[in-house]
Amino acid sequence: MQTTPASVTQLIEELSELPGIGRKTAARLTFFLLRNQSGLAERLAEALRALKERTRFCSVCYNITENDPCPICADPARDHNTICVVEEPLDVLAIEQASAYKGVYHVLHGVLAPSEGMFVEDLRIGELVGRVRVGGVAEVVLATNPTSEGDWTASYLLTQLRPLGVRVTRLGRGLPVGGDLEYADAVTLTRALEGREEI
Repeated sequence: MQTTPASVTQLIEELSELPGIGRKTAARLTFFLLRNQSGLAERLAEALRALKERTRFCSVCYNITENDPCPICADPARDHNTICVVEEPLDVLAIEQASAYKGVYHVLHGVLAPSEGMFVEDLRIGELVGRVRVGGVAEVVLATNPTSEGDWTASYLLTQLRPLGVRVTRLGRGLPVGGDLEYADAVTLTRALEGREEI
């Protein structure tokens, strides 16, 4: 006989699907939302609804946005001759918070990881090559994470971009090996951007 209401069980199961949230944490969150009297559950539901209804990928850089093109791609003050290639939208946020980069971005939405089912066709690599091929791009900064998958992705991108005659650089190794851009502080990101090197 099930003693927990089906709606509670369903929310626990849905929350436990989130990265870093186990079943116990999902249960704690569910019961917190049940007890909360400030309207948090309703605001959370509305925020999730708005997220799904309003956000999309920028048709230029594939960052998340509510307007297409995104504010960065639409900004004439940005350096559109320099494209910084990152793995995820969170990486754009991290670099922007450092306030050290004034170019535009290209979000791959992952890295090459065949063991996890991530291949060239699963990433926005073709779109990046197309942007460079159109012309007007002087430099592509490869800002993939300093992991084996990030390095492998950067090496593959180099083979695709070098024949197009564009300058290809990599972030300096001010970032810890095995780390993620989203966890780096502003000073480290600034030094990594300033210390980028030709590859």
